[in-house]
Amino acid sequence: MTVILLALGLVLVVEGLALALAPSRIEEALRLLVALGQDRRRILGLGALGLGIVLIWIYRILSA
Repeated sequence: MTVILLALGLVLVVEGLALALAPSRIEEALRLLVALGQDRRRILGLGALGLGIVLIWIYRILSA
């Protein structure tokens, strides 16, 4: 449970920094996402999900 809270906190810190330091860049990124189309966004999301799983797997191996 502590690892989940830590991960959630890190996500919020990174997203908060992005919104606080570069709000116009966030708008550009959102426009880019809309322009990509639904299939490309789905592939991007699945890629991010896969990378996250691999990073968690590596963390678990290294911390064992």
